[in-house]
Amino acid sequence: MLRINNLRVSLTDDTDLKTLAARRLKLPPGAIAGVEIVRRALDARRKQNISFVYSLDVTLTVAEGQVLSRLRGDRDIAVTAISPPEELVPGSAVLDGRPVVIGAGPAGLLAAYTLARHGYRPLLLERGRDVDARTRDVAQFWQTGQFNPVSNVQFGEGGAGTFSDGKLTTRVTDPYMREVLDIFIAAGAPAAIRYVHKPHIGTDQLRRVVKKIRQEILAMGGEVKFETQVTGLVVKDGKLTGLTLNHNETVSCPLALVAIGHSARDTYEMLYRQGVTMEPKAFAIGVRIEHFQEIIDKAQYGPMAGHPKLGPADYALVYHDRRNGRTAYSFCMCPGGVVVAAASEAGGVVANGMSLYSRDSGLANSALVVNVNPADCGAHVLSGIEFQRRYEKLAFTCAGENYYAPVQTVGDFLGMQGQNGSFLCEPSYRPGTVPVDLHRCLPRFVTDTLAGALPDFGRKIEGFDHPAAVLTGVETRTSAPVRLVRQPDYVSAGLEGLYPIGEGAGYAGGIMSAALDGLRAAMAVIKKYKV
Repeated sequence: MLRINNLRVSLTDDTDLKTLAARRLKLPPGAIAGVEIVRRALDARRKQNISFVYSLDVTLTVAEGQVLSRLRGDRDIAVTAISPPEELVPGSAVLDGRPVVIGAGPAGLLAAYTLARHGYRPLLLERGRDVDARTRDVAQFWQTGQFNPVSNVQFGEGGAGTFSDGKLTTRVTDPYMREVLDIFIAAGAPAAIRYVHKPHIGTDQLRRVVKKIRQEILAMGGEVKFETQVTGLVVKDGKLTGLTLNHNETVSCPLALVAIGHSARDTYEMLYRQGVTMEPKAFAIGVRIEHFQEIIDKAQYGPMAGHPKLGPADYALVYHDRRNGRTAYSFCMCPGGVVVAAASEAGGVVANGMSLYSRDSGLANSALVVNVNPADCGAHVLSGIEFQRRYEKLAFTCAGENYYAPVQTVGDFLGMQGQNGSFLCEPSYRPGTVPVDLHRCLPRFVTDTLAGALPDFGRKIEGFDHPAAVLTGVETRTSAPVRLVRQPDYVSAGLEGLYPIGEGAGYAGGIMSAALDGLRAAMAVIKKYKV
């Protein structure tokens, strides 16, 4: 099999890939037995000639050696390198009981799935509800403002990513990323996520995927319990021996993989009280900005905006403020999505972004956030949590204490003269919004940095800083404010048997990296213990 890299295909070229591969290899079409897409990226830098860039694995009906000899010196054509999967050999230590996985987000689900597939019969505990019940609870919150502390956008099967854009992009390079994608595809995700440059499956697809993974865990001998929160650890001689559940039940536990997510504040506090080693880490807070998707499409794609092969455009923006040393950047951009209420505690407003697989809302939104350092928050290891909570409560109070969100136009936020507060598009956040000066519910260093960033982003994307563009507050849950310190073997520093994993432990930053961390941690358990 030969690998063709950097095969550039114009957006307007409808030639099939087998024919294109044959041309590239200077072969007749009949010499191509098959083509598999390895990667497909979009190059929109030249808006008059937007193109896809492919990497292809090509199977031939002729001798590969002759083709390679003829194309000697062509750096973009080579034999496909195939790395055999690592052989996973169970360790020699005996596991006295079944492993427990705490949290059914991406890290927890993949950890439990991996353990179940290898015969370890894990117990998966989730403080929230199953994804079907959770979806109903969240819909009721968005419609009525009736908040459910057990089942919400942060807590429940699938984790926070279930109500997001469902992005599967990551900066992590790891051979097991393909295995994670294959698990998602086997659970019902579109096969294209294996090769597209910026894969996503949307919240509608993701709900089905996480439900199917749970069903597979059960079929392989695992057990899943919902509305089951770990409220204490049982420790003996520096080793985990059990867990307290819902304050009134204790179960034995030889080891636990802790995938609590970045919003389980009460669990962080419990772990701190019980002496689990943790440290503060940086995070970011800010607002959501919302435009008509058409504005972003035209800015990114020029005359090709709206072409059926393109879909809604996204963006990634960064601004470094030389005055205060802060950085503002876009985060979790949702093409064709909506802004959603994402609170996990009573009396706080949290904004996030979400889209369906179709990305067809006609609106584009993204977080615009500014970095927050541990020194900004206070001396205590959990001060970052209180920092987040403070501004969530301010947003709640400013908008009427009913889970409505504070909103403001870009023009009013920047103090432009002659603004009347009318919005470019109706704010999509539900249950509702209230016009508020967002300077009242964010730190001064955040609003100052955003004030410098917005005009800069407008120079990069025409119309981005439109005076009537919508700003919705507040975005506070970009990442965990603490890290649960662990050793290279994934075991918690100072507590044998505890494995902190995923985004909540401070070792991941999205669905894919969290899922990979869970898979890798489960592999570490398997390499150490046998069943």
